[in-house]
Parts: sequence; structure tokens; C-alpha cells
Amino acid sequence: MAGKPKILITRRWPERVEARLAEDYRLTVNRADRPLDRAALAAALRDFDAVLPTVTDPMPAEIFDQPRLRARILANYGVGHSHIDIAAARARGIVVTNTPDVLSECTADLAMTLLLMAARRAGEGERELRAGRWAGWRPTHMIGTRVSGKTLGIIGFGRIGQAMAARARHGFGMRILVHNRSPVPAAILARHDAAEVARLEDLLPECDFVSLHCPGGGANRHLIDAGRLGLMKPSAFLVNTARGEVVHERALAQALQSGAIAGAGLDVYEDEPRVAAELLAAPNAVLLPHLGSATRETREAMGWRVAENLAAFFAGRPPRDRVA
Repeated sequence: MAGKPKILITRRWPERVEARLAEDYRLTVNRADRPLDRAALAAALRDFDAVLPTVTDPMPAEIFDQPRLRARILANYGVGHSHIDIAAARARGIVVTNTPDVLSECTADLAMTLLLMAARRAGEGERELRAGRWAGWRPTHMIGTRVSGKTLGIIGFGRIGQAMAARARHGFGMRILVHNRSPVPAAILARHDAAEVARLEDLLPECDFVSLHCPGGGANRHLIDAGRLGLMKPSAFLVNTARGEVVHERALAQALQSGAIAGAGLDVYEDEPRVAAELLAAPNAVLLPHLGSATRETREAMGWRVAENLAAFFAGRPPRDRVA
């Protein structure tokens, strides 16, 4: 046992995955299942051969600025890694991996759920019914927006964006416009009958719905700000299952309150788990607690992908999902 690498899981994972890792490594689990503070994460880099963080574990450059680091790999549980300062990890010779592919379908499912809920006012309707305020069917009650046949703009056309396009185009007959940081191959566009738009400023005014699937991080911080929200139709909806920092939340709250856009569906937030009071007060916002990958099948698959990356790394092979 003493010869096995010492690893830390920063949050609770599915039991089957934890049990497997406990067989292969000297495993420590954060059984309190609450985010570790910066001091605890810094200590983990000194005390463990591998740290397995999640999106709840910000790892800025300063926690890598220590005289002695034991950690050799950060095997991230999730596809997004904007919470890790990749340059700082690389400078200290620490490998970083993620878990792509396995959460695309479920995250796209949830994005479509948010789109439908916002358009059809499902959150408002459920709150009314549960509160005992529903007075029965009537022709003008809780009128929403039709989804089928409308135009969907997808910002970020990687695996999840493409999965969203498949649902929207083939399930609801939507017209698909996409904006991506690099050109999308023609074959992928053709598969989804999608058209690429080079500038966000040209895409946003065309869309009835805008769904965000781009990476987080500094380059995309507040990508959707007051100016770009102002380019959207007053009848349009914004959906975000990417990263909270991609949207300027105060500007979004103001746009919802003023009627600059019709509604929003959010699964991620700038300062999780805190949600801006203005968003909580917005009846035309559907708010979910970061559930994009929250199915048993997907959360286990994410764990197995981490285990695969760890096994390769400690066997001296290149990890499949290395990002740094």
C-alpha cells in the first residue's frame, strides 16, 4: 500500500468510482463534501501525488507559488478547466487533464430543458400551481413562446454545442446559426444544417434563442455583456450551461427586468453557489443548480475518465485527456 500514489478527491464522487480508486491508490476523500479553501488546496499540492479537483476548486497562480510541490498531476473532474491556472501548473511541471466527451449529451439535454422551460414559462407555471394560485385553464393564461421552427444561435460549437444543435434541428426543426472561436469544418455544419456567423454582433440580432457552450476563462469573461444583450431581440431568450463568468449577471438581470430580452435559462453562475438577488427576483429567469452533467451515468463516466487518465500517467504513458 505504501508504494501506491497518494491522491485526493476534493469532493464526494459516485460510490463505485471512489471504491475503484481506493483499490488502486492511497485515497483521501473530502467527506465533508464542501469546497476546500485556498489554504487547503495549497496544502494538497504539497501533500499528494495527484489532486482531483472539480469546478468548485479555484486554483489560481498563487497556490502553485510554493517552494516544494509533491503533486504531479491535476486530474480534473469535468471538461471545463478555467478554474485552474493552466500556465502556472505547466510552469511547475504539473500535468492537467479533463473529462471531455462523456458529459456532452446530458449537458445538451439540460440546455434544451432550460430553453423549453424559459420559452413556455414552465418555472412560472409550476410556482403558480404549487402556491395554490392557479384559477384554471383560460385562453390568455401564461402565454409563452413557440420553439419549433425558430432560430437558435449557438456560441461555441464543440461537442456540447453540436449535441445541442442536433436536438434543436432534428427535434424541433430550428434554424441553426453558430459562432465559434475557430472555423467549423463544413462537414460538421452540413451535418446539422447550420450556418456559421463570424461576428457575434451579426449573430445575436438574428436569433430567437441563444445558447452558450463556449469555454470559460479570461478571454470569454463577460462575453455576453450589456452591449451584446442589447443586440438581442426583445422576444429572445438566453441559455447558459457553459460557465457563469461568460455572462455579465448584473447586465442580464437588468435586461430581464427592463424587457430588453424575454427570458433566460441558467445552470451556471458567476459566484457559485451564490446567485445574484436580482436574478432570483426575476420571474422570467429559469434557474437550476448546476445540473448539466447530473445523471448517474454521466457522473460515473466522468469518474472513470479521470481514473483512465491517472492510470496512464502513473504508468508513464501520456494521459488521453491532457490539457497541459
